[in-house]
Formats: sequence, structure tokens, C-alpha cells
Amino acid sequence: MGSKKKISVPAKLINGGVAGLVGVSCVFPIDLAKTRLQNQQGQGVYTGMRDCLVKTLRSEGFFGMYRGAAVNLTLVTPEKAIKLAANDFFRQLLSQDRKELTLVREMLAGCGAGACQVVVTSPMEMLKIQLQDAGRLAVHQQKVLGPDGPTAPFSQPPQDRPYTTGTASAFRRPSATVIARDLLKTQGLVGLYKGLGVTLLRDVPFSIIYFPLFANINKLGQRHSEKAPFFHSFVSGCVAGSVAAVAVTPLDVLKTRIQTLKKGLGEDTYNGIIDCARKIWTHEGPAAFMKGAGCRALVIAPLFGIAQGVYFIGIGEYILGYFH
Repeated sequence: MGSKKKISVPAKLINGGVAGLVGVSCVFPIDLAKTRLQNQQGQGVYTGMRDCLVKTLRSEGFFGMYRGAAVNLTLVTPEKAIKLAANDFFRQLLSQDRKELTLVREMLAGCGAGACQVVVTSPMEMLKIQLQDAGRLAVHQQKVLGPDGPTAPFSQPPQDRPYTTGTASAFRRPSATVIARDLLKTQGLVGLYKGLGVTLLRDVPFSIIYFPLFANINKLGQRHSEKAPFFHSFVSGCVAGSVAAVAVTPLDVLKTRIQTLKKGLGEDTYNGIIDCARKIWTHEGPAAFMKGAGCRALVIAPLFGIAQGVYFIGIGEYILGYFH
């Protein structure tokens, strides 16, 4: 990843797409469990990741564990391509006389990559979270009100969120298209980018930690060749990804809570980052900020391991070379 390496945007797009599609397909059920665990307040529906996956499989079937995957699979290609290519671009921009980057410059490059990717990440996760959490809300209704209780289980949402209202909405599975359309109709583009600030607060520190850590671990496998072996790049991505993921979990919890539009009966609603942090600390204690940390590490580690392995193998470059 030195300055000699010329950036090919089409190749990075292909690499990001391949890595994202493979990674998301493998770990999406764990990501769904992470979202549901982070969103539950007080005495929750699930006791942990395994309990969440088992209950989801029983009540919603196999495909229920992949609710929201279509959004991820559609947008993960540009997201990963932007993140990886932007980091490459900023590393080259910050390199001087082809010397190795200092740790501070590596962190600045990661900061730039994290800031660029939220253009895609924020609306992608906004839509994905609504789809992932719908099953938890339905179970939450039955647990709080009972199967024969009233059919309006959710806290009354603001009037600018029409698709969250109505007595049948508890069991009607939301559609990403409907959610996006209603948000654009009622709030404009701002609605899709709800939680942009907290997404930046999560993704910028993540990239600041991840990219320098990955580069330095991966460098250990580059003693006798320009590129590290695939397995070494994969392990480097896994280690760096899991460390960065756990480190920013409190910010991920805030982001998940703020971006969730529907709330169950008795669950807190939030008016910004500070209000969200204060209510979580007061009502649930500091441990709540680490909800889903294990799930998040299990999701991010293979996702970025695969991404960096594909990136360093150069599948995109190979495909473009074949056609040329």
C-alpha cells in the first residue's frame, strides 16, 4: 500500500463489492442479533446472541435472520469501495518522498476514509435497522401486553413518520422501499440521513483505529514480497477489525438507538446524542453502552478480514486485466 501503487477506482469497486457481498452473506444474522440486543431496554426479549438467533429462527424462520440484508447487499459495494479506496488515496496524499507514513498520518488517512464512507453508510444503516428490529418489536408487544392485549404497542411516534402508525403496523413487516419513500416524502433527504452525526462519531474513530492497526500488523507479513499472503492479510483484517469494533461499541449503541424510528411501549425516545447517552446511563447503567460488543466483533472481524484479503489479492485488478 505504498505510494507506488496506482489507485484504480473500478478495481476497488469490484474488490469492495466482492468482499462486501461475501462478508455480509456470512455474518448478517449476527449483525441482526447485535441490532436487537442494542435496542432492547430494561428486561429485554433476548438474553444474548444465541438466544436471539434461536428465537428469531423459531418465530420468523431462516429468512427472518436476513431481514434487511437486501439493503446491505445493495449498498455495501459502494460503501466498502469508498472506504478502502479513500484510505489508499489519503495514504498516498499524505506520503512524502515515498517514505513510510508516520502513525499520525496513518490515523489521518483513516479519518478521511471514515468521513467519506458515511455518505453511503448512514442511509444504509438507517433502513437496515428498521427492518432488523421489526421482529423484536412484535415480540416485545406480546411480552408486554399479552397476545390478547391492545393492538397499539408502540410509543406514539411523531406525525412525520406515518408508516410507523396504525394498529396493524406491529405485525406488518416494513419494506425498505416504503420506509425510504415515506421519509423522503415527509422529511426529505434529511430523513434518510437521520443519525449522520453519530454515524460520523462512530465511523471516524473506527477508521482511525482500524487502518493504522491493520497496516502495521499486515506489514509483518511483507518481509519477502510486496504483498502479504492472503491468510496474513485476512488475519490482520480480523484482528484490527475486532479491536476497532469493540472500541467504538458505545457509539454504535447510540447510533442504533437514535436511528431506530419505532419504539416499544415504555421504551425511551431520544432527542439527540447527549440526551440518548444521558438516558441510557441513567436508566440502564454504563454496561448498556457495551450491548452487542461480542456480536459486533464477530461481525466486523470476518467482514474486514475478507475485505482486506480480497483487496490484497487484487480480484478487481485481475478481472479488469482479463477483459483488457
